[in-house]
Amino acid sequence: MTMLGYLGAALLVLVGLAGVVLPALPGLPLMLAGFVLAAWLDQFQHAGTITLVTLAALTAVGMAADFVAGLLGAKAFGASRQALWGAFAGSVIGLFLGLPGLILGPLVGASVGEFIARRDALQAGKVGVATFVGFLIGTAAKVGCALAMLLVFGGAWLFS
Repeated sequence: MTMLGYLGAALLVLVGLAGVVLPALPGLPLMLAGFVLAAWLDQFQHAGTITLVTLAALTAVGMAADFVAGLLGAKAFGASRQALWGAFAGSVIGLFLGLPGLILGPLVGASVGEFIARRDALQAGKVGVATFVGFLIGTAAKVGCALAMLLVFGGAWLFS
């Protein structure tokens, strides 16, 4: 039975890793859940409080960086409130359109929202591109946090 638990923990971590680059999945929280499950199955002998708090902090930092990067990318080019709402709507609609929709949805939504607000196609395009750049920066931050989480948990497991 314990082996099934470890298999479940590994599956959560692997799905979480996929979720780090696929916006539809909550990657970092899934990874955290897998690490907590593995630690619990081991009765917290290898990964204790300090390790789990560090993993939770990395999860929070990665999620916050992802959220803030998209907003700052759009705001850097003077995005209107409609552009920010458009990016949000594009993200939600993109969930139903597969991977291209997940990636391009916020860009298109921000561009449409900005165009509605200002009727300036050049500005709308700039805001859309800035939103996409913010998305890429946020994804890079999440990847960095995911790798740090793997290293922290692996180090705790190997060296304790």
